[in-house]
Amino acid sequence: MAGKNKSADFLKQGGILAIASLLVRLIGLIYRIPMSNILGEEGNGIYAVAFEIYDLILIISSYSLPLAMSKIVSAQLARKEYRNSSQTLKVGMIFALISGGCFGCFLLFGAEFIEKNIYPEYTGVHIPLRVLAPTILIVAFLGVFRGFFQGKKTMIPTAVSQIIEQVVNAVVSVLASYLFMKWTIGDPFRSAWGAAGGTLGTCMGAASALLLLVFLISIYKPTLRKLEKRDRTGSVDSTGYLFKVLILTILPVILSQTVYNISGLIDYKIYGFYSAQGGLDAVSIKSMVGVYSSKYRVMCSVPIALSTALASSMIPSAVQAFTKKDYNQLRYNVSSVVKFNMIIAFPCFIGYTVLGMPIIKLLFSSNFILGGKMLVVGSLAIVFYALSNVTGGALQSINRMSIPVIHSAISLVLHIVIVILCVKYTSFGIYSLLVGNITFPLVVWLLNLWALKRYIPGGYSQEVIKTFVAPLTASIWMGVLTLGFYELVGVFTTSNIVRTLLSLIVAVLSYFVILLLINTVTRDELVDFPFGYRLYALAKKMRLMA
Repeated sequence: MAGKNKSADFLKQGGILAIASLLVRLIGLIYRIPMSNILGEEGNGIYAVAFEIYDLILIISSYSLPLAMSKIVSAQLARKEYRNSSQTLKVGMIFALISGGCFGCFLLFGAEFIEKNIYPEYTGVHIPLRVLAPTILIVAFLGVFRGFFQGKKTMIPTAVSQIIEQVVNAVVSVLASYLFMKWTIGDPFRSAWGAAGGTLGTCMGAASALLLLVFLISIYKPTLRKLEKRDRTGSVDSTGYLFKVLILTILPVILSQTVYNISGLIDYKIYGFYSAQGGLDAVSIKSMVGVYSSKYRVMCSVPIALSTALASSMIPSAVQAFTKKDYNQLRYNVSSVVKFNMIIAFPCFIGYTVLGMPIIKLLFSSNFILGGKMLVVGSLAIVFYALSNVTGGALQSINRMSIPVIHSAISLVLHIVIVILCVKYTSFGIYSLLVGNITFPLVVWLLNLWALKRYIPGGYSQEVIKTFVAPLTASIWMGVLTLGFYELVGVFTTSNIVRTLLSLIVAVLSYFVILLLINTVTRDELVDFPFGYRLYALAKKMRLMA
């Protein structure tokens, strides 16, 4: 029970971050619908490429700061080094200023060079890139503050700031996209200006979140001073030493995340290059990429965000367990998060497979047939991304920071070969990117799992029946019942809105019931989930649990 009691807090904190991530993604999904319709497929294609370039630069400059700060601070707190944790915050801010400032300037002044020399198939992409440039510096400071709070095992500041960031992002993105498209009628770069409106929302959202965290840090300062006075370790690490530790912690994460995210940019380049060689015009290339990014990837990002949040929330507890050599607790943490992820990922995969077309038709006004087919074909990637995220976070927790990098690099090489072969030698077209999107996390997960078995003292093995078989079984039955209900409702009405919404309700309820009927989770596990006590009370009323 000791492991169980210890795990409750990190699962609850993970639940807070997961709920926030879900809300953020849902808000993102909601605002991307009108924005997607405003921009059109060409504008969506430009927006997608600009965002992939921005994401890559963000990863290199500062995206890994929350994870690195969380890892360093949590280890310091495990040793009661309170003054060092405060010093780490100061060093992190200096790093953010240098790194975010330099890379922000690079994006601002190098946008046209990037377009002309790397992505000539996506004309106009330099405009939204320049709008995104200041965001690099803002997000760098955001990462430091979020990582500092996460290292102290509180996910609430991160969660609240993420929600505020996304709300502001949503409002500004839709409004600015509409106004920029309206003001540039007749401009050959009209679609690019519309995409720039979307990226302006990203900048304003990040700025609002930063203001909140600066306010919270100022309030937290007296508590920091009290903790520093309780520090009995006797020494404070120098700025130079902490700078070195921060860089050494960040570097493997940067390499790993760069490999993860560069795959999208490589995909767009491969598809654009070989499609252009095959005679496809530039507008069609941007439009196909627009459908892929604004429909398929946006829909898949919602459940994937949950796995990322849970993996992040696991790291501080896993680091402390590893630092204290409590390997049973470490194994419990990893296996619990994997199981929780599968309970979320499998029904999303099956649900998208069954209702992918109706969902896309419900949300988007154009190209819903192609977008729906993509979601049906490519939704399996959700499961593999969930597994690769958690296993990668576990390896980072046990100081095997370079291992996920190597695994991601191996997978990227295979990914590039697969996508090139599919685009060049098959008639898959844009579906080639789906094949790569599935195989990439699959390979990473298998390699990560092998490494966990090797590097966790005493080995590591994941329980199979209740972690994989039971959630998949419940999801398949859910899919069968949902599809049958969707067809049944079709006898009475042709309204896609009515059929889809009612079917989604049936999907959620049937999955919950079947999951409990086959004893996938215990009472103790259920109450550790977000809204766990309410779920348990509901299950008890339905006589699904004692």
